[in-house]
Amino acid sequence: MVDYVHGYSSREARRLVDQAGAVCDLLHYDSVYPTGSVVLEAGCGVGAQTITLARQNPDVSFVSIDISPESLGQARSTIEQAGLTNVEFQQADIFNLPFAPASFDHMFICYVLEHLPNPEAALRKLLAVLKPGGTLTAIEGDHGSAYFHPDSPAARQAIQCLIDLQARMGGDSLIGRRLYPLLVSVGLKDVRVSPRMVYADASRPALVEGFTKLTFTAMVEGVREQALDAGMITPQVWDRGVADLYRTAKADGTFSYTFFKAVGVK
Repeated sequence: MVDYVHGYSSREARRLVDQAGAVCDLLHYDSVYPTGSVVLEAGCGVGAQTITLARQNPDVSFVSIDISPESLGQARSTIEQAGLTNVEFQQADIFNLPFAPASFDHMFICYVLEHLPNPEAALRKLLAVLKPGGTLTAIEGDHGSAYFHPDSPAARQAIQCLIDLQARMGGDSLIGRRLYPLLVSVGLKDVRVSPRMVYADASRPALVEGFTKLTFTAMVEGVREQALDAGMITPQVWDRGVADLYRTAKADGTFSYTFFKAVGVK
């Protein structure tokens, strides 16, 4: 099992769904594959991205894998409840894929590489089952890209706790900024990276609620006990920082964050 900084709780599953809904159009307006393609979604988790991919590509077959049987169960339920029939779920480890070489036309991986101590090795394993000429799409965030008003040293310290905790577990929550060299390093060609910035203010209430509060601040809030146990921050500074992040969701606040979407060709 991958060491996931937020764990596999029901609260985190809910946050992932909230995040996917909040930025669906921003990230997936161009997540379209040719009719008849077979696409591997690696690390599908609870299916937060799967449902969008499947709906948007009704004539494409998806094989969605994850190492967690519990997450797969939630993903399967989500897809069944939506009445979608173009997704096959399978428990599998990215580092030990049960597929023949060149089995897939395209590949999709989202919010997975940031958690891996060796994302290059994971990508090489995935590319082994991708057909020549097929594409690999990777989406990652970058926690260093968060900007907000009113600014707050305490909020920045709380965010840094999340960054440092993930690094201690072998991950990289700043990986969005290095997607281009990462994909190039494993031999992908024609790599193109598209920054996707989320910006929320009072004129965009859906993003204020769905992203500023339910996605980003909830993500930071979710590592409180780990940060305190590690002695990274005092309870007073932590609580002030989280309160200040919620403060950016007020009528005079603003919040922005950048995702990175990269596509390369094998």
